[in-house]
Amino acid sequence: MIKIFHRIDKESELKELDQIEVGSFIYVEKPTEADLSLLSLKYALDESILRDARDPYEVPRLEVEDGVIYMFNRFPVMLGQRVITTPILVVYHDDFLMVVSLDPIPFIGKLTSDPHFYTTQKTEVLIRLLTEINRGYNSFLINISRQVRNISTNIEEISNKDIAQFVYFESVINDFLSALVPANNVLTKLLSGRFFKLYENDQDLIEDLSLAENQLVDLCRSTLKTIVNIRNAYSTIMTNNLNRVLKMLAALTVVLTIPTIIGSFFGMNVTVPLANNPQAFWIILSSSVVLSLLALVVFFKNKWL
Repeated sequence: MIKIFHRIDKESELKELDQIEVGSFIYVEKPTEADLSLLSLKYALDESILRDARDPYEVPRLEVEDGVIYMFNRFPVMLGQRVITTPILVVYHDDFLMVVSLDPIPFIGKLTSDPHFYTTQKTEVLIRLLTEINRGYNSFLINISRQVRNISTNIEEISNKDIAQFVYFESVINDFLSALVPANNVLTKLLSGRFFKLYENDQDLIEDLSLAENQLVDLCRSTLKTIVNIRNAYSTIMTNNLNRVLKMLAALTVVLTIPTIIGSFFGMNVTVPLANNPQAFWIILSSSVVLSLLALVVFFKNKWL
């Protein structure tokens, strides 16, 4: 799907065109091979770079070919019940700004419906795109951090489902980090001013974006550290509980072994003491109980139980 938008600051409404005009904004969603070939041929774009936008594992980077700037980024989306990052390519041409995405971009509708969205202001549109991407990361990260805190309120009651949730959160955050770190490097390159002219206000906005991405990276690493700490604490608690149970079972085994040994001696088919004593049973039973109690006292005194 290819959509072409155009609006200058003197127009009250955003127009959707059939052909590109100078200052247009082009949105390409789920491009086919035919779409990419057409765009490459019609607007003298590098087809091999355009094809990279269809690679779901493409990492953020910045390239310049024949005066055209190709900026790859990734943005987070919900795919079913999972959060993933998907590639987005921004083509900064002298005559237009093009966005190529493998998946639908949720904030494109928000941008095009904004009464202050002017397609001729390419740098401003680019900055707004990057800002919306950052907001998407921030929203997902805050939600993940909140869930982690809720689960960690009572570590001793963490279930296997919670542990599986932590593993999922770790995979999502690592995916975010693999996108945010190189994306921030792209912003640093843009700040150099070697690719297109930046006015002071634009430079300030990109610096703010870079700072925001650094904060997102810090939040990712902090959340990962929290998850690891919770899992380690849970593992330590479970190990400690298991050791306590094993200690208790070992102590009970020793305590119960005492009457078993005594009963075994007096149960042998040979002449034994108290064989003719009518109180033999009660004497043996009492002795077993007393010795078992003494063993329990020793265990408690030495804190073995």
